[in-house]
Amino acid sequence: MKQLSMLLIGCALIISSCTPKISTTVSKNYSALDYRDEVRLLGLQDPVPTDSEELGEVKIGDSGFSTNCGWDLVIDNAKMEARKIGGNAIKITEHTPPSAMGSSCHRITAKILKVENFDHIPASAVVDSSLIDADYALLHVYRHRGLGSLISYDLHLGDTVICRVKNKWKETIKISKDGRNTLWAKTEAKAELPINIELGNEYYIRCSVKMGAFVGRAKLELVDNQTGKAEYQSID
Repeated sequence: MKQLSMLLIGCALIISSCTPKISTTVSKNYSALDYRDEVRLLGLQDPVPTDSEELGEVKIGDSGFSTNCGWDLVIDNAKMEARKIGGNAIKITEHTPPSAMGSSCHRITAKILKVENFDHIPASAVVDSSLIDADYALLHVYRHRGLGSLISYDLHLGDTVICRVKNKWKETIKISKDGRNTLWAKTEAKAELPINIELGNEYYIRCSVKMGAFVGRAKLELVDNQTGKAEYQSID
C-alpha cells in the first residue's frame, strides 16, 4: 500500500511538472463565471475597452519541465484564471513564443478584465472594415519559432506557390479566387489543408513543423480569427 501511494504521488508530480507555470495577481474579484461562459481574447495590438475594469494579471510561463504548453492550452489556462475572479476578457501585454534554443513554451502576461459592453470589441467573426464589398480575401499566414527552425517550405494554394514559410515569420496575402481549394506544403511528406475562400473575408493560417523521420513535416492549421489575430500580432 505504501509503495502504491508513493507511486501515485510520483505520477502526480510528473504530471504537474509538465504543465505550464501559472501566477495570478488579483486586485479585485467578482463571482466566478461558469466554465462555458465566453472569455474574450484581446491581442497585443488590440486596445483596452474604455468601459472595462482591470481585476488582475496572469502570467503563464515555463516550469522548467513543461511540455504541454502550446498556444491553445496557454490561452485556455489564462481564460480559466479570468473566470475564477469574474473576468470576461484577457488582454495580452507580453508574449514570448517558443525558441529553438530556449523554452518550447508560449509564455504570456495578460491583464484580466471585466468588460461591461462587448459592443466596443468586434467579435472574432467580424472582418476588417476595409474588406467590406472587397473583391479579394486576405490570407494571414504565420509561423512562430519552434521545432525545425532551419526548415522552410513553399505554401501552395492549388497549383500556385503563394509564399515561402520561414521560422518566426508572417505575411498577409490577397487572394482574388474564391471557392473551395487546398493549401498544401511538402517537405519529406505532403501536408494538406482544405479551405473554402469567400471574397471579403480573412483567414488565419498557422504554419509549423512537426517531427518527421528525417527533416520534419510541414503542419498547416486554419485558426479562428480571434486566436489567429492575437498570434499573428505577437510576431515581430
